[in-house]
Parts: sequence; C-alpha cells; structure tokens
Amino acid sequence: MNVKLVIRVKLLPTPEQASALQATLHACNAAADHVSHTAFTTGIKRNRELRALTYSTIKTHWSLGAQAAQHVIKKTSDAYASLAGNLKAGNLGKPGSQRFRRATEKPLTFRPDGAQPYDDRMLSWPATAKASPT
Repeated sequence: MNVKLVIRVKLLPTPEQASALQATLHACNAAADHVSHTAFTTGIKRNRELRALTYSTIKTHWSLGAQAAQHVIKKTSDAYASLAGNLKAGNLGKPGSQRFRRATEKPLTFRPDGAQPYDDRMLSWPATAKASPT
C-alpha cells in the first residue's frame, strides 16, 4: 500500500534564513518577469516552448535551482493562459476597449513579493526536526 502523507507546516526561519528566502522569492519573480517578456515578444506562451527558450538563462542569471526554474516558467505560462481565458470570456471588455488594450499591449509583470509555488523537490527537512501542532 502506498500512502501519501500531507503535512501543513509553518516556517520559522532565522533572520539569515528569512533573508535568503526573501532573496529567492525576489529572484523567482524577477525571472518570471524575464520569462513574461520573452513570451510577450515571441508570442510563445506554452510551458514546454517557453522552457526551451528561457530555462538555461533563468538557472544561470538568477542562480535558481532546476525545480525553481521550472516553477517560474510554469507560473508565467499559467498567467498567460489565465489572461487568454479572461479575454476570451469577455472579462476584460471587448477587443479595442481601454481595459482590453491595457491587458494585452504589454508583458505581464510579477510583484517582487508575489507568491511562488514550492514543492517537496525544492525543500529539505532535517531528520531531527520536531513537529509541533499549529
């Protein structure tokens, strides 16, 4: 039997760890801005094709790990897919309207402190960690 255990945790980083986490978050969102600019200028917005164009640059320029780079590209691709869905549904007005133009005339941007997905391949836990109920 294969059981997957899901645990909710609260990070309590030291000041140095918090600084490193914040720097990583800012790097991820800066990299996402780069991917977004590439997607906008090339018209390529699908995850696989964006990965081919931007993966190595993200890893080297922002010193992100492989999984973080993948998440940055996927986050950007998903943001463009969401925008396309909203445009198609008419949620941003009719084509040619001011709101529609504002949404389509420039690349999407990501706030420096915007959310970044993490998964078990990006985090490691010390074997001696003690769990406390939250």
